[in-house]
Amino acid sequence: MDKTQDQSKNAKIVKWLLISISTLFIAVMLLLPLVTVIIEAFRQGFEVYLKAIADEYTVKATLLTLEATLFAVVINTVFGLFAAWTVTKFKFHGKKLLTTLIDIPVTVSPIIAGLIFVLTFGRQSFIYPLLEKADVKIVFAVPGIVLATIFVTFPFISRELIPVLEAQGTDEEEAAALMGASLPRIFTKVTFPHIKWAFLYGVVLCTARAMGEFGAVSVLSGHIRGKTNTLPLHVEILFNEFKYVPAFAVSSILVILAVIVLIIRSVVEYHGKKDG
Repeated sequence: MDKTQDQSKNAKIVKWLLISISTLFIAVMLLLPLVTVIIEAFRQGFEVYLKAIADEYTVKATLLTLEATLFAVVINTVFGLFAAWTVTKFKFHGKKLLTTLIDIPVTVSPIIAGLIFVLTFGRQSFIYPLLEKADVKIVFAVPGIVLATIFVTFPFISRELIPVLEAQGTDEEEAAALMGASLPRIFTKVTFPHIKWAFLYGVVLCTARAMGEFGAVSVLSGHIRGKTNTLPLHVEILFNEFKYVPAFAVSSILVILAVIVLIIRSVVEYHGKKDG
């Protein structure tokens, strides 16, 4: 009996020790920086804060960030659905290679990704004369930022869908096909109801990653104010110019967007577990 009580006491001690360590780590690494951003953003008053976030370059950077995020989410949604469906519903040679290629953006440094696009579409590329002839600019232009954002975020949706589709199997789709259902109807009526929460979760993760992308976009953007600067790049420029309060004010926009995405993610995760 005493041995059982000692084990129970030790388990409680370990539990509260782990909880304390986790809480302390979260407080230092996450909550403290977020609180610091908000405090510094309002350090010189609400008027200065409002002026910083209403600045012409801040507004343009916000719009460009939202534009790149929208393109990335829409394109990666289509790609993610197709890739996940292909990997899980069909047998073919090279399936492992395809799944490996899908994971490449996760393993490649964003800086390297940006350099890859510069080498692919820059002046030294054999493609550049064709792009110049067609009057299409990729490097140091908005299309390059969109491409970089798509590249670093495209695994998120497919990687959320693949495990769910693999667990689902193909029995229901095959039964629906034998009953004469078309492929679009099979997807909308049979497949999608099983994957909708994983799909939405992937979209939320993709959105969060796209809004905060810095490395690849930094290489491709050229840091042209009012044209190719996203919010993270605008924050960097303000900070390097020693404009700390405006930098933190602009950072607060990213913090607010991140909190909104976090709330949406929590709601989606809750409903996904509830339905599961």
